[in-house]
Formats: sequence, structure tokens, C-alpha cells
Amino acid sequence: MKNLLNKDNIEIILDYVSDGIQVIDEEGRIIYCNRTVAIFDDINREDAIGKHILDIYPSLKRETSTLLRVLDSGIPMFNVEQTYTNYKGKKITTINSTLPIKFNGKVIGAIEISRNITDVKALSEKVVDLQNKIYGGKTKKREISNGAKYTFEDIIGRSKEILKVKSIAMKAARFSSPILVYGDTGTGKELLVQAIHNAGSRKNKSFVAQNCAALPSNLLEGILFGTVKGSFTGAENRPGLFEVADGGTLFLDEINSMPLELQAKLLRVLQDGKIRRVGDIKTINVDVRIIAATNIEPISAIEKGMLRKDLYYRLSAVTIYIPDLKDRKEDIPLLTEYFIKKYNKVLYRNVKGVSSEVASIFQCYNWPGNVRELEHVIEGAMNMIDGDIITLDYIPKNLIDHCRNFDEDIEYKNVSLKDALKNLEKKMIKKALEKSGRNISKAASLLGIPRQTLQYKIKKYRL
Repeated sequence: MKNLLNKDNIEIILDYVSDGIQVIDEEGRIIYCNRTVAIFDDINREDAIGKHILDIYPSLKRETSTLLRVLDSGIPMFNVEQTYTNYKGKKITTINSTLPIKFNGKVIGAIEISRNITDVKALSEKVVDLQNKIYGGKTKKREISNGAKYTFEDIIGRSKEILKVKSIAMKAARFSSPILVYGDTGTGKELLVQAIHNAGSRKNKSFVAQNCAALPSNLLEGILFGTVKGSFTGAENRPGLFEVADGGTLFLDEINSMPLELQAKLLRVLQDGKIRRVGDIKTINVDVRIIAATNIEPISAIEKGMLRKDLYYRLSAVTIYIPDLKDRKEDIPLLTEYFIKKYNKVLYRNVKGVSSEVASIFQCYNWPGNVRELEHVIEGAMNMIDGDIITLDYIPKNLIDHCRNFDEDIEYKNVSLKDALKNLEKKMIKKALEKSGRNISKAASLLGIPRQTLQYKIKKYRL
């Protein structure tokens, strides 16, 4: 008799089960998910298999993921409600039953059966919203198109630093409290802010962004608050960005460059929800979520007299710090792959990746321009490349020079760059292993590379 319950047949059967089924291994990596999970979580199964579950569901933590909790405890959980946001910013609620998978008494994975109740919950919440509008709320008189194009899917990375950023941002997206984002130039502040807007309740309303360093004080005031005819020479009746963004989100970048007197007016808007056009005597009610950003640490901006302390306290209901790329080098391979795919489409190329020498340079370099600089390096290389692999010939000389001078103990004279990089890599791995007491996970974290990559290199160099 043929084995009817072989692996292929079981997977076919599971694909037609109405409940979602997902399996992870002992490392927390997804090794199976059926079609139902792929549909209601809006994920590509081929992309998800092999990835850590927190990479696919960054709004969860080890303490809140039912799969990881069962993996850690070895104790089954039944009919547990779990609400999370997937990596595309979609909020999902499920009822989960989760079981450990054991072999010889040891937990080697976990399996979860989940029922999607998102639509049921959304329908009940909509009934409450409609009641609120009928009995006490007010409807908006106008709808404004959304000006934000990025979602959490566009924030690439699996490092603990960027996962923390995404987790905080996804939680903050659910509400309308002010948010203060800070990070160096090129770290992706506006990308994160747009993702927050698109994951929140205001996503169908307008997203308006204004760089506060781009305009003189008086012009910025008129742009933000609007003007009335006759308030100054040439003035016309014009709505400001607060009115344009009514019901949506107003993103004020480099708010530390906004004049202090204008910061005082902004504080009043945050407190009262009212604005007054320049030259006008009447006030206008606005419902705007304010997200502000600085490119320096906020406390430092206060100490330098660039940011009002009272405005900082009002804005920082939620504060999100975006780390520099040099502090999350584990994400460089993923970002590199992402930008290569992006410019393959834009430039009609078929580039497959970077050489091992270039990958080592990318890990060695400090990236003062952050993610934006990495993108520009890859874009530039793909404009010049003849083959399908980005080699040292196509990256800027300053990156190579930086890594040549990185360690004065290495003698580069009469040594090829390839050999020099190998020597540097071996030395860095040795130091990380010594510093971590040969703890592979800690050493990999220090080096900013995946644990599996470090294990491969230890074997390669016989360390």
C-alpha cells in the first residue's frame, strides 16, 4: 500500500485547512506555514521560510509571541487571543492554540493552530464607532488623499536595534499622541514616520511633511499656520499645513531648527488644538497628529538653546531613536540585497550580489551617511557595473582606504587587498571570541553578523 500520509500529501491537506498552521524550530525559525497563514498574514511563504518569526512579526516580542513562549516553556497554550502587526503594517487578531514539539524529552520546536478573528473584531469596533458618530461624534467634512508611500515593510533589518525601533513605532501607530523621532542624517526618519502614519487610524487621511530648516522664520510661520489677505504685503487667504493635514499627520523634520518663538506657537497648538492664521483674529480647530524629528539628541538640543524644554516634554509622549548604521551592521547584508533588487528594477540590471571583498568592506566601513550612503554606493556601482557581481572596482575609493587604515597592526605593503581583508577579518573574529569568552551568540552580536555566519567563518579560519 502506498503511503498516503507522506510529507507532500500532508502539506496539500494542510493548505486546505481553514485555520492557520505554523511551525517553528528550536531557534525560532519558521519551517512551515500553510496557505491560510500566508493569506491572512499577507506574507510570501518562500520569503518567510527560514526566517526568525520576529523578523516576520516585528511587533511581537519573545514574551508576547505565543509560539516563542511555548518554545521556551514547553507548556501548551490553548485559545489564547493575540493581536499583532505584520511587517506590512497590517493589524491582525487571532485565537491561537500552541503546542511544543518534543523529541527524547527535549523541545525542538512548536506548532500553532490559529483562527483569524480580525474581521469580526473590526466589525464590532466599527459598530462602536458608528454609534459614537451618531450619538456624540462629528464626521469630517472632507477627506484628503494620503501623501505617505512607505510602510513597515520598507524598514529593512533584523538586528535587535531595528526590531526594537519597529516594535515601538508599531505600538505608537495605534494612537494619536505626539511622537519625537531622533537620529543622524540618513538613518531613515521620514521613512519610519510615513510607516507609522500608514499603520495608524489616520492612514486614509493626509500626510504632510515640512523641513523646518528649509525656510526662513516668517515664511515658515505662514506655511504652517496659513495667512489672511492684507496681513502683509502680497498676502492672500491661504490655508496652512495644519489645515491641509487636518485629520491626518503633520511631520515636522529638524524641529530643532525652528525658531524658538515659533516653537512657542506650536506648543499652543499641541495644547489647545487651535491655530490662528497669520494676521487673523479668529481661531480654527484642527485635529492633527504631530510627529517631529531632530538630527541631534534632544537633550543636547535643549542645552544648546535649539529646542524649548516645554515643547520637548509635550512632543516626547513617545520617543524613538533610530540608531546609526554602524551600530547595526548585522543589517547591512539585508539592506544591500534590498537596494540591489531595487536598482535592478530601476536600471534594468541583473546584478546578483556583491563580492566577498566588498561585503567585508561594507562591514568594516563606518557609514557616516548611514543607510542613505549605502544606497548611494550601491546605486553608483550599478550604474557602472559590467557583470553581475559588484566588486571592488565599482565602489568608492574612500571606503577601501578607510579599511586599509582600519588596523595599523596589519602590514598592507606587498599584500593584496583580498588577503589584507582576510587578515583583518580573522583578527576581528579572534578579538570578539576572546571578549565574549567564546560565546558564539555574543561574539556574533559584537561583530554585527548572524550566528551561522560566524560559525562558518570560525570553521573556515580554524579559529
